[in-house]
Amino acid sequence: MLAIVAPGQGSQTPGFLKPWLEIPSFATRLEWLSAVAALDLGHYGTEADAETIRDTAIAQPLLVSAGLLAALELFPTPTDGFGKVGVAAGHSVGEITVAAGAGVISAEAAMVFVRERGRAMATASAARPTSMTAIIAGDRDEVLAAIEAQGLTPANNNGAGQIVAAGTVEQLEALAANPPARARLVPLSVAGAFHTVHMEPAVDRLRHLSKAISTRDARTRLLSNADGQVVHDGREYLRRLVDQVANPVRWDLCMDTMRELGVTGLLELPPAGTLTGIAKRNLKGIGLFSLNTPDQLNEARAFVADHAEADQTDMSTSPTWRLLVSPRKGSFRRAGGVEEGAVLAPGAELGQVVNLREAVSVVAPHGGQVTEWLVEDNDPVSPGQPLVRLHPHAEES
Repeated sequence: MLAIVAPGQGSQTPGFLKPWLEIPSFATRLEWLSAVAALDLGHYGTEADAETIRDTAIAQPLLVSAGLLAALELFPTPTDGFGKVGVAAGHSVGEITVAAGAGVISAEAAMVFVRERGRAMATASAARPTSMTAIIAGDRDEVLAAIEAQGLTPANNNGAGQIVAAGTVEQLEALAANPPARARLVPLSVAGAFHTVHMEPAVDRLRHLSKAISTRDARTRLLSNADGQVVHDGREYLRRLVDQVANPVRWDLCMDTMRELGVTGLLELPPAGTLTGIAKRNLKGIGLFSLNTPDQLNEARAFVADHAEADQTDMSTSPTWRLLVSPRKGSFRRAGGVEEGAVLAPGAELGQVVNLREAVSVVAPHGGQVTEWLVEDNDPVSPGQPLVRLHPHAEES
């Protein structure tokens, strides 16, 4: 199974888009996305210095455009990509990249959303000097205790060996003065304490704007930074994109789901290296590919062919927004009275996926009539596995 992942802020480096702009189709599309974002992304990706592209309002649209356009060079026909990608996940702002890549929102909506996200987060960051620091190695419990002791937030949990602390500059300085034993602290090239309470003003802004964004259900399994669950419903994924701005990124749980799914190869979109580096430590034995320059495209396509599923889930061919899928691995327990033909109100629970760790509810966000159960009660299910088909309510139709 193939996983496609998109990196988050801090992965950008000066000039990383230069080789890509030698491809006419990439250059033309970047010009269009620049017009949508009201930013000269070509300049920022080729000529701007590190401090300039550290600006949140610049870095975020730059990263999303780079990932989206590189994916289009890798999969010139999106439907071809849907049939090969088993699961997709983005780290922080990378979630917007994969949302557009999976068809949840359009590329244009993604660029407007990320533009406003970057601006709102930059404004929130300007209210008080804040930042983030990666804590490498050390005992996990001791690291979390040291973060809590300084009033910081574990804003990114990136699995074994890396947790990112976020908060005020003063809090981070205090952490540096009293680091966890056997840990190394690396200040990140970001301009704020992302995924913390400091970003709540940005959440309010994005929640208001998101009401105008049209969504579709994902054409492949999409993982959420909130909890690592597979999220199929487009509106729910957009809601999570908004809320995630002020909540920690649980990349460790995303990797747990990839492991449960049986991912054999992980390809990171440019600017690549951060997530493949994390996967090397946490997903032992899987193939890794960091796509950074266009001269790697043929090799990347061969990597995709090696890991693509021969029999992909029917998420890409079914009426998608009425197909509910499993968010987790476990056993499915159907709710009482939800038989074929039953009419459900929006938000009704159809059952739960139960495993040793948790019980996760499966709900019908839009309601509808149960037309076909695709699993039996107590069947084992995997993340993203289709569970039931629903027909829209007459009034919704």
